[in-house]
Amino acid sequence: MTTYEQLNGAVALASNSPGMPTGYGTQGLLLAERMIRHGLKFAALSNYGLQGVKSTLDIAGTQVPHYPTGLTNYSVDVMPAWANDFAAKNPDLKTVLFTLYDVWVYNDLKYDEQIVSWVPLDHITLPPGVNKFLTRENVKPVSMSIHGRDQLHSANIENTYIPHAIDTNVFKPTDKMPDGKNVREFMEVPDDAFLVGMVAANKANGQIHRKAFAENLLAFAIHLKKYPNSYLYIHSEPSRSYGGFDLGILLRLVGIPQENVLLPDPYVLRNGYPDEAMAAFYSAFDVLLSTSYGEGFGIPTIEAQACGTRVITSNFAASKDLASEDSWKVEGQPFWDEAQSSFFQIPSINKITAVLEEAYHAERGTSKIAREFALQFDVEKVWSDSWMPFLKDLYK
Repeated sequence: MTTYEQLNGAVALASNSPGMPTGYGTQGLLLAERMIRHGLKFAALSNYGLQGVKSTLDIAGTQVPHYPTGLTNYSVDVMPAWANDFAAKNPDLKTVLFTLYDVWVYNDLKYDEQIVSWVPLDHITLPPGVNKFLTRENVKPVSMSIHGRDQLHSANIENTYIPHAIDTNVFKPTDKMPDGKNVREFMEVPDDAFLVGMVAANKANGQIHRKAFAENLLAFAIHLKKYPNSYLYIHSEPSRSYGGFDLGILLRLVGIPQENVLLPDPYVLRNGYPDEAMAAFYSAFDVLLSTSYGEGFGIPTIEAQACGTRVITSNFAASKDLASEDSWKVEGQPFWDEAQSSFFQIPSINKITAVLEEAYHAERGTSKIAREFALQFDVEKVWSDSWMPFLKDLYK
């Protein structure tokens, strides 16, 4: 049996509930599993994933407190009370509130104890609301991308760079679904077809969509006219249920025929596809199309490359540092985000189209270069190289 170095302290993680099928939920679970493994007491403070009643989560064989969402946006109203309640249950331990979410939402947070913020930074310029929170005396910033690290350093904000991570023993090249069926057969896509994948949450404010669905779909529509044996798999909720766009309307308007579009099973999507199934989907793609207005990290780009699939992403924010040498990066132009008084960057439709054509003619199959690139983000490597030194210093 492996013996793990033990840490002495407590963590209250404010984020999506660990294990939720979201980027924050998956990262929260990976973090929680290892924190618990190394002896830290852990509690989940949910801003999405649990409503109405306090519960528990089984993480790594341990029952941990699971506090529900509040009445205000992002649970800012209850977060201090939940953190204090958890601290009171562990009076002999140093309790630290960790946030894994956009920090501008916490500027009304009334909490004076230690906060560690694992923060996404997805704009060209540092949003004032982010600057305001991260310069609080009790906040210790952790950047999740090289872009974020450098942007904070430029603003004279000390921070520690620790990237997001994935389990590369799960996300690896495969041609089989978990039940053993060939993945392209399962998807009903011909072996010789050019399959483009998109894995992006269809969540927005109803007007601006950070995941650039309109730009990506229009570019694919232009590509499809020249290369009709191309298919697009969109791993996302197609309706406006989460405040995003009606993808059905958008697909029709840009001219992508229904027979060239594949969507996930809606029931399974709501509950979350198992990682093994996602690895199969990624492996089946000839390329992942993942340009956006800006990413704080962009987990699907690393998951895809771990499965040997090259990506098309933005040469901007976190994305510019998350593409292998044989992947493609798309330029764009600044776009003003009035809500955060900062600039995003819109990817160029013409350049996405050109890169899709280049990918179409490129050698297909598993990319060893992409896989090797993604291995640096393996969860155990990131944990041992980055999180353990950070936590040992935090709880010394």
